[in-house]
Amino acid sequence: MATSGEILDADTSMGAVTLRVGDLESMSDYYSAAFAMEPLAEQGKRREAHRVLGRGTTPLVRLIHTPDLPAVDRRQAGLFHTAFLFETPASLAATVYRAAQDPRSQFVGSSDHSVSEAFYFTDPEGNGVELYTDRDRSLWIHDGAEIRIATEFLDPNAYLQRHLDQATLDQAPALAGLVGHVHLQVGDLDTARSFYVDALGFEATQTGYRGALFASAGGYHHHIAMNVWNSGGAGPRAASLGLGDVSITVPTADDLEAVAGRLRARSIAFAGDGRSVAVDDPWGTRVTLSLPDLSTEELLSR
Repeated sequence: MATSGEILDADTSMGAVTLRVGDLESMSDYYSAAFAMEPLAEQGKRREAHRVLGRGTTPLVRLIHTPDLPAVDRRQAGLFHTAFLFETPASLAATVYRAAQDPRSQFVGSSDHSVSEAFYFTDPEGNGVELYTDRDRSLWIHDGAEIRIATEFLDPNAYLQRHLDQATLDQAPALAGLVGHVHLQVGDLDTARSFYVDALGFEATQTGYRGALFASAGGYHHHIAMNVWNSGGAGPRAASLGLGDVSITVPTADDLEAVAGRLRARSIAFAGDGRSVAVDDPWGTRVTLSLPDLSTEELLSR
């Protein structure tokens, strides 16, 4: 059994995901129109433009304009999808409806995962997006220490008929949302587990799903997922569009220091400034752990 010094605090959560994009205006307009996100802040840095979008005051995605990079390679390690979590089925349905109406969206499918209900899209530059809502934790099924995560058919039309209403659709940009989890493509699961579970401190929650590993803090079904479905055997990432940074929020400076201690013990290089710890995973994906109440200015300054 892991001790408290070996695992992330139960109040750990995910922050805004960073994407490197080839067309900032098009991608910003897409995330606004399809997912009801609004621009919160913008900053120019050298030859790059950084724009943060979110709902209310909550940042959900940071877009970095890097048009000279090659397109997303789905066989490479990196992003499988960013999963945006909504508080209610009505809020989820409203966002799914918006996304489905946008001709730039590619609808990939929908699933009942037992712990959640989810809808999947691909954005115009090839980044995966999940929109989902959780079932109450009292309904989750545990198999010993693991949480059962299924993949059953979920009829999208029937879901919208049950939950969509005009008032919620009109209010969508003002309704709460957050990054619930991030699903990554990795080269192999053992190496991924050594980094995300042993070094960072997530706890494995589902290890029996073919070709994938799910992990979380505080008993959530997963904050991080890793799979080899497209990327098995992949080496370090080449510079490309797509995932730029995975953001994790920890409650206190002591939590940051505990992470730093685990990284030092494993001779994993990282950078820290007292409010954050930044480290690259074994495939070169940047992961940043930060204290709560990260301002949009701090997010832009990374």
